[in-house]
Amino acid sequence: MKIYQEPEKEQWEALLKRPTLDLSEIYGRVQPVLEQVRDRGDEALKAFGLQFDGVELDSLAVSAEEFVEAEALVEEELKDAIQLAAANIEKFHAAQARPVMAVETMPGVNCWRKSVAIEKVGLYIPGGTAPLFSTVLMLGIPAKIAGCGEIVLCTPPNKEGKVHPAILFTAQLLGIDQVIKAGGAQAIAAMAFGTESVPQVYKIFGPGNQYVTAAKQLVGQITNVTIDMPAGPSEVLVYADEAANPAFVAADLLSQAEHGVDSQVVLVTNKMAVVEAVQEQVTLQLETLPRAEIAKEALKHSLAIVMEEEAQALELINTYGPEHLILQSQNEDAMAEKVINAGSVFIGAYTPESAGDYASGTNHTLPTNGYAKNYSGVSLDSYLKQITFQKITENGIKNIGPAIEKMAASEELNGHENAVTLRLKHLKS
Repeated sequence: MKIYQEPEKEQWEALLKRPTLDLSEIYGRVQPVLEQVRDRGDEALKAFGLQFDGVELDSLAVSAEEFVEAEALVEEELKDAIQLAAANIEKFHAAQARPVMAVETMPGVNCWRKSVAIEKVGLYIPGGTAPLFSTVLMLGIPAKIAGCGEIVLCTPPNKEGKVHPAILFTAQLLGIDQVIKAGGAQAIAAMAFGTESVPQVYKIFGPGNQYVTAAKQLVGQITNVTIDMPAGPSEVLVYADEAANPAFVAADLLSQAEHGVDSQVVLVTNKMAVVEAVQEQVTLQLETLPRAEIAKEALKHSLAIVMEEEAQALELINTYGPEHLILQSQNEDAMAEKVINAGSVFIGAYTPESAGDYASGTNHTLPTNGYAKNYSGVSLDSYLKQITFQKITENGIKNIGPAIEKMAASEELNGHENAVTLRLKHLKS
């Protein structure tokens, strides 16, 4: 971990630069995959499954029997944990629902806005050695609450052609029964274009590796399908002063560093002594961390920044715009009020990032790579469209008609003007 003391503001941009992926070369590899799936459908999906995942599939869709088999393989303690997390996530996201907003802008002119679910959505759930069944909860629950009519879930199978039992148990718990055995760029293509087994969707959600990220960005450019947000390596910034517990801070940094070698962790503090105490704890905890080698690589391009003035530290935090921001300080609540750029904020010694990743109720699908400055994390709104309505009475068109006529005529849009003039004349006759 590199240490910087009171860096000048002119240094911040270079200092806070992320270890970003260069997707330009990846796009060239992903484009042919998208085209093959678009043109050959299921045949291409199965071929890529054999090529990339080493599995030969007779059927792409998970069967009812496989759901039953998966439930029996998940231990009861894990089922209980998933159900507890699901209840909290549902409670938090259900509270985000908004009533219809109705306004009479002037007598006889009624306008309202209503939230309507996106009809068809696709969820991508990474597989591999650490299958992210928690992401099924984070993406599936708000989709269900929103009322999306069709939810398709794609996830890569193992070498035996099976989807991880915890992923299937969680999908079944949420009532998601369209689960497709496909991963990587080919899965994104299948949801964007549609195949014999995979319905075409209108919006795609979910994290993934560099190929999935590139595929999502490409389909967002060449189709009408939208994506949840730009994605990049995961990151955390921890602000800790001398009141923080160094062991807790180190654990939070390592919980992010273990995600991948390209993850970034940043420690900001007001005292060099805090950096030293945290470093000591990082060294101790690495000894017992199963993914220690991954974490060590991530720590090589991570930072510790000492800034004595809290106001300056906050300015730096907002300049960075972290995916996850943890505040452990004597003044944590007041600091939280001044945060303007962050994906999700974790306040206090007993609020680890892990809580938001799994079970507190907030969503763990968050903007990375500085996109917290202009993107929000996944929420109920991510699955909704806002449609506006208006209804104007005879009295209403009399009230606003002359203004519309004048404005339309001034813009030389006489058809617009005439649409009102005809109605006003009709009311006078």
